[in-house]
Amino acid sequence: MRIGLVCVRGSVPAFENFGFLPTDIVGANGLVKGSRAHRVLDGIIIPGGSIVESGSLSPELGSEIRRMAADGKFVLGICSGFQALAERTDIGRRSPCPVYREGLGLLNVTFHPMISNDRVEATITGESFLTSGMSGESITGFHCHTYGEIRGDAPEIMRSSIVRADYRERPGEIISGVCSDDGNVAGTMVHGCLDENPALVDNILEFLDADETSRERILEANRKLREALRSELGISTGIRVTDIGGVRGTPPAIMIASTGSDSGKTFILTGLAGALRRRGLRVGVIKVGPDVRDIVPALYLIKEPMEEHSSIRIGRLGWMELRDVLESVRGRYDIILIEGVMSILTGLLNDITPYSGAEIALAAGIPVIMVAGCSKGGIESAVVDLDAHIAVLEGLGVDVSCGILNRVYDMDIFERASGGRYLAIPRIEMSERGGTPEVEIKLEDFCLKAMETVEEHLDVDALIRLAKKPEFRGYMGPEEIRRVFRG
Repeated sequence: MRIGLVCVRGSVPAFENFGFLPTDIVGANGLVKGSRAHRVLDGIIIPGGSIVESGSLSPELGSEIRRMAADGKFVLGICSGFQALAERTDIGRRSPCPVYREGLGLLNVTFHPMISNDRVEATITGESFLTSGMSGESITGFHCHTYGEIRGDAPEIMRSSIVRADYRERPGEIISGVCSDDGNVAGTMVHGCLDENPALVDNILEFLDADETSRERILEANRKLREALRSELGISTGIRVTDIGGVRGTPPAIMIASTGSDSGKTFILTGLAGALRRRGLRVGVIKVGPDVRDIVPALYLIKEPMEEHSSIRIGRLGWMELRDVLESVRGRYDIILIEGVMSILTGLLNDITPYSGAEIALAAGIPVIMVAGCSKGGIESAVVDLDAHIAVLEGLGVDVSCGILNRVYDMDIFERASGGRYLAIPRIEMSERGGTPEVEIKLEDFCLKAMETVEEHLDVDALIRLAKKPEFRGYMGPEEIRRVFRG
């Protein structure tokens, strides 16, 4: 039994473990070790990522997928892989009119902008090779998408219960999975569904008539495949990595936070994660709050899966409490990078505790790298903004290890304004659209540019030394926070 995993630019094959199913890599040319995919595979899984936005589903690969579907073999798409199987996806989230990317048309649905980042419970509502005999049962996983509204006539196979959508409280159920009329092609928006729900994996194996011997072979082949995937940064970059070992206890952590949204913290965190992984370190990447899409580029680059501890809960938002996150990462990583949310001070004065990145950093003694962008107010305003934020943070007792001005367009002005207090990253031009997870991102270009920029302009080894082992110490009360904030 051979099960292919699509591995092209923009796919995230290590984003999840797929319940140990894939055994072979299918490249952009539609080949598996020199053979056409439909001739050697019994099924294929198309993972999430930014396949649609990256435009990496080549005609050759598309032809092989269509041929496998026509031959009655199973085809499963997850998130972006699901979108690739659909008729088209409107990626114009910030456009006044739709911006369509065509899919393979194997599933009679279209996708439209809708952001969802919840941990979810989904109910099985229909039959397919994936959901056979499970009608009415519940499965678990998570959503991580920008384009998740599904419209069309394809048979529905699952619905997800969500709490939020498009940054607003919007509890309810939405369609999150459909199949073809024959039931051998299916798509789901639920990441982690194969890892967390063995019944789905069993259904695939039943569809393949896999006996116990075949299952053992699949398990061993998958182990080797995952080792091969983890040995490279990104997809088809040729950048090889080897673990240096030494994972033990609670890993040191550092938070990359900012004075506001669109400062470049995702870019810097991604580049730093890649630079550390290239050194052989096992890097954990975590987001404060629920918007886990922001850490997808880093996870893509370093081949780490999204975990429940990947999102630190603030207020009612996010997946796991800080205390539990710190316990979950023990013995798994050499270093932890934590990305802040909005401004590190946003939500600080909310009566719900914790509700800001500052409170998370303070509660566990996590050092902070503060980032300010120069695009909106210029270099002088960025310095003033950084000074003010750091003053408040230090008043609270937060350890601010260093400050970075991002997108600096004039080094002379930077030197005069910063007086040597801060580091600088020059403005980097991306060749085309695709510089932010919020709208449209070309993962390979974004990630490699981020790593190149960080390694050229920052002392990575010095930043590693800033990280400290976190220890949960509890949260500061609202009254004390207000007292410090007012000065």
